[in-house]
Amino acid sequence: MKKKILVTGGAGYIGSFIVRELKNEGYGVVIVDNLSQGHKEAVPGFEFHKIDLVREKIKLETLFKKNKFVGVIHMASFIQMGESFKNPNKYFQNNLIGVMNLLDVMLENNVNKIVFSSSAGVYGSPKKLPIKEDDPKNPENPYGETKLMIEDILRWFDKAYDFKSVSIRYFNAAGAALDGSIGEAHPNESHIIPLILKAVLAGREFTLFGDDYDTPDGTCVRDYVHVLDLAKAHTAAIQYLINGGKTNQYNAGTGGGYSNKEIVEEVKKVAGDFKVKMGPRRPGDADTLYASIDKIKKDLGWEPKYKLKDIIKTAYKWHKSHPDGYKGKK
Repeated sequence: MKKKILVTGGAGYIGSFIVRELKNEGYGVVIVDNLSQGHKEAVPGFEFHKIDLVREKIKLETLFKKNKFVGVIHMASFIQMGESFKNPNKYFQNNLIGVMNLLDVMLENNVNKIVFSSSAGVYGSPKKLPIKEDDPKNPENPYGETKLMIEDILRWFDKAYDFKSVSIRYFNAAGAALDGSIGEAHPNESHIIPLILKAVLAGREFTLFGDDYDTPDGTCVRDYVHVLDLAKAHTAAIQYLINGGKTNQYNAGTGGGYSNKEIVEEVKKVAGDFKVKMGPRRPGDADTLYASIDKIKKDLGWEPKYKLKDIIKTAYKWHKSHPDGYKGKK
C-alpha cells in the first residue's frame, strides 16, 4: 500500500513538478487545486480534486475522510508581491483562511505532518549575506507577511498538538522540465526569466528595470533555483517528517546569485541576440538576495544540481514549444 500525500496547489508551477517527484519516489499522490493559478493539463494521470480551500472546507473534509494521508505538501497560495501591496485583503483572505481550513481538517483527521511552501520574502532586505534561516524576519509586503504568519502558526501548532512541519523558504524558482513538457505559466507573469523569453520569442524589446543598484554591474542580484531541484527538496522534507523529523525552516536556493544582466547574457547564448532597454528601478527591490543553504544540506541531504544555463535552456524549450502556456502547443 503506497503512502498517500496530499498536495494542495498541485496543479501549479512548482506543484506540478513536486507531484511527479513524489510519484517517482513511490508515493501515492492526491492533488487539490482551485485552478485560479494552476492548470489541470499540467497533471494528467494524477488523482485531482478541484477544491477551493477558503470556500469549500466541506469538500476538503470529505476528501480526508475518504483517504488516509500520511502528510500534506501545501503549495496553494497567491504569490505576487506587487499585487499584494495593491490588494492585501485578497492575500490575507486566501493565504491565511485557506491554510487555517486545511490545518483544521488535518487535526480532525489526525494528519500531523506538513511541508509548507514559504518564501525568502519573510526576510525583507537582509542586513548581511548570505541569508541564514535564523536571520531577522522583516517582510516588506503583505505576501511575505502571510508566509511569516503561517510559519508562526505552524510553530504554535507544534507546541500545542505535536504537529510537525517543514517550511521551505524559496528564493527564485525557475526553469522547466528537461524535455520541455511542463513549465511556468502564470496568469499574470512577473518573473524575469519567463518575461525575457516571452519577449525574445515574440520579437519584442525587453525592458530591464534599474541599473543603479549597489552591485558589480548595477542590476539586482538574485538566487535562482531550478524547479526540478525544488521538487526534490519537498520530497526530502516530507520524507524527513515521516521518518520522525522535527519542525524546522529551511532556505532553498543555490547559495549564490546572478544579476539581471547575467540572466540577459545567458538568454542570448540560448536564444540569440535581442534588444534590451533600461527602465527605472522598481520600488522595494533589494540590491542583492541569496541564501545560505548549509542547514538544508546538513539536515535533509539536499543540494541543487542544476545551474543557470540549465534553467535558461529548459525554460526556453518550454516557452518555445508552448507559446500560450497550457492553452496551446506548437
